[in-house]
Amino acid sequence: MQNIAVFPNIDKEDAPKVLERIFRFFADKDVRLLMPTDSAEFFHCEKYGVEDIDEQPMDMALSIGGDGTLLGNCRRVYKKNVPVCGVNIGTLGFLADIELAELEGKLEKILRGEYYLEERMVISGFVESEGKGERFLGHALNDIVVTKGGVARMLQLGLTVDGFRVMDYKADGLIVSTATGSTAYSLSAGGPLINPKVKVLLMTPICPHTFNARPMVMDENDEIKIDIAALHREILVTFDGQESFHLLPGDAVIVRRAPLPAKIVKFDDKNYYQTIRTKLLYNA
Repeated sequence: MQNIAVFPNIDKEDAPKVLERIFRFFADKDVRLLMPTDSAEFFHCEKYGVEDIDEQPMDMALSIGGDGTLLGNCRRVYKKNVPVCGVNIGTLGFLADIELAELEGKLEKILRGEYYLEERMVISGFVESEGKGERFLGHALNDIVVTKGGVARMLQLGLTVDGFRVMDYKADGLIVSTATGSTAYSLSAGGPLINPKVKVLLMTPICPHTFNARPMVMDENDEIKIDIAALHREILVTFDGQESFHLLPGDAVIVRRAPLPAKIVKFDDKNYYQTIRTKLLYNA
């Protein structure tokens, strides 16, 4: 029997109908469906609710929502090394590989093992404070961003790579992203598109106050350190745009490749360049 955890986004209007289709499909299959208790109660399907779902054995996690939902669920099951399959009821859907029109067909392919796992690099973020040493903050699949909050005032940031001071910036922030995250915030800030099969790190400045600051592509094993010399206290570090922590002048954010990759369920009828054309270049 397979154990499949179902993590729906409760804010998505189509979530109840999608869950109903999933429950109906698996009703006569040798599959145990699990849901977080709070989600099960919200959608009135308490029989699937499990109090300690993060401690339960899982063969796969179904993420019901958009890419943001999938990113959060990848972080949630990261330590369990569980593959995540996304059902897209969001907007773009770069990572979620199942569209609503193909739901049952793709679930059947999952049961038959007709899919593959695409490993995506995960990055880890740490903060180093004076006198307190280094402290782990979290993981990200897309990006770790140092940025300002509140008052519209530029940050003064120093970039060090593998112990070498590369450049000082006056900017609204710096984005350190994986190739997966190259289609997210980095793209909006002028960064390049990078095929996720290319294992690199990408550093993109946000609104730099200079003409010579450009995005930089770095080796996946480089250690990136961002020193914060700003004089105001509205400074944040965010993980995939979903988790944030306050920073202080004098702090440093350190980004390294995480020990394990995220595993995303993919199907042979989808292609990265096809997705780029469909989701981003459809007006071309």
